[in-house]
Amino acid sequence: MLTKNSSVRTSFSGVDFSKYASKTSDFVREFSSRANKKGYFLNWVNLPQEQLKRIDELYSMAERFKAQTGVSRLSVMGIGGSKHTVEHMLSVNGLNINGDSVAFYSDVDSVSWARFLHKIGDVTTSNYMIASKSGSTFETKDGFLRIQQMLIDAYMAKGQSEEQAKKSASKHFIAVTDGNSEKSELRRTSIEQGWLGDLFIHDDVGGRFSAFDDHALFTLIWAGMSKLDMIAMLNSAQEISSQSLSDDLEINDALKEGIFWADAKLNGIDASVHQYMSSIFENTVYWHAQMQNESVKDTLKQVAKVPDAMHHSAEAHFNPANKLVFALTVPVDNGVCSENAKSYIEALTKSYTITGAFFKEEVETSTLGLTPAAAGAMTQLRAFATVYQEIVMAIMTGRQLPEVLDSVLQPHVEFYKKNLKGGVVVPGRISK
Repeated sequence: MLTKNSSVRTSFSGVDFSKYASKTSDFVREFSSRANKKGYFLNWVNLPQEQLKRIDELYSMAERFKAQTGVSRLSVMGIGGSKHTVEHMLSVNGLNINGDSVAFYSDVDSVSWARFLHKIGDVTTSNYMIASKSGSTFETKDGFLRIQQMLIDAYMAKGQSEEQAKKSASKHFIAVTDGNSEKSELRRTSIEQGWLGDLFIHDDVGGRFSAFDDHALFTLIWAGMSKLDMIAMLNSAQEISSQSLSDDLEINDALKEGIFWADAKLNGIDASVHQYMSSIFENTVYWHAQMQNESVKDTLKQVAKVPDAMHHSAEAHFNPANKLVFALTVPVDNGVCSENAKSYIEALTKSYTITGAFFKEEVETSTLGLTPAAAGAMTQLRAFATVYQEIVMAIMTGRQLPEVLDSVLQPHVEFYKKNLKGGVVVPGRISK
């Protein structure tokens, strides 16, 4: 018998869930009929339990990667889900707080490049994880080609031949990409140049749903996450998967969250707010915003961290002319600030409850972040709730759902990518 995950607790107000009770089985059936099946982009549902089988392999690979260069910093080169999911997972697990273990580069302009180089210093003192499903993502390839040439030049400056320098540079790279070399240019490069290891972006796992894929887990390992914590996190995420495919609304919080957001839309409320309290979630807001924009395809939702955004946003939130619904994710605070933190949360809860429909999500904490179980549960809840929003809205309005859900696809992103092609833009090009 399933029971609720205790590391994340939710409470709702302003929504009559009884209106949806008769359709609960329909919502779950639609989700379950596609989950973990090839071509439906829902392979992340059981990804945590599949990754549990690879933990020893991933830890061993991280040890070998460190040993072959002797460096302690990992620089992650990737965009979208290859970056935001990793930043989110590091932050909520209380890792890399000082930025000394992991650096990121995902830009294409000269100042950003200069700032990245300033941060890492000598390029030979960092290893580099290149993350791209296709292996030809322009932004990622641009940074990779630049750093690769700088490594070769650095080793040649130390007296190595060009051939030796290329081999030395290759020891600094690891690829996270499609396992099929016919599909991935980066996989072909990795094989040809003798890079270490096999890290994968699994089939049918979109970037924003990839928080438990290899790029995130490998980086958590690099930053010092213990094997026991990793196991606890993945087990908790898989527990949420089981609960989220249950038609018992009392334990299926993901479906309740999906209903919450869909109910607002169905009642003509387009604008919504999801706020996160604590520096734990500084990077979560970027990942959640990506999830919102790419899955729900809605630019009217505000995702922000409080109290930073509270004072200046409150004027709009509590203006009676504006109709919104609200969500608030907060840490369970047992530390020296707990009294004031709880008072602040109570004030926001009361204010939002009076103003509109509202749900609060409380997550268990450790010393510097969430507990591993809470990190796994909250992350998987966000993915499920996003997809359920689409399913609930379609079924309640009688709209036929597409074979592959819109919320897991992103066809419109190709619009700007087409304008990068045609021989004008060359990754790694040095401007004269």
